Amino acid sequence: MQYTEGQIGRVFAIRLEHGDPMPQALEDFAAEKGVRSGLVILVGGVEDGSRLVVGPEDGESLPPVPQVGTLKGVHEAAGVGTLFPDESGKPVLHLHAACGRGEKTVTGCIRAGIVTWHVLEVLLVELTGLDAVRVADPVTKFQLLRCSEGSREQA
Repeated sequence: MQYTEGQIGRVFAIRLEHGDPMPQALEDFAAEKGVRSGLVILVGGVEDGSRLVVGPEDGESLPPVPQVGTLKGVHEAAGVGTLFPDESGKPVLHLHAACGRGEKTVTGCIRAGIVTWHVLEVLLVELTGLDAVRVADPVTKFQLLRCSEGSREQA
């Protein structure tokens, strides 16, 4: 386990509008406002054709090959995630969302790209004083969070 301790900074209520792409829209907003780290909550609608990473093709292969699902029809969405800078300082969002239509729900990571259907409401809670960055892992190819402040060995 790695950890870093910080504080809550600014809080932004954001209304994304029809056609706004995620995660790009929020990453651009964070860069513009100078938000390095944050907690993100979203709720609203996502467009037909939005894409989610819904798991690896095979859980044993390294690096994992992402399985991408495409939403058919407009879906309701609720999600939570974190925002941390990559090694170059660019804000990178890692957010998982549950997207439902009728009695079917698809859950996954939005990094493949979702598009706002009319409105997505986003709360961005800035986290300050954290010593954390997303670093490319050579084995998994994931952008893993590295916390430099402390660590604790697991028993």
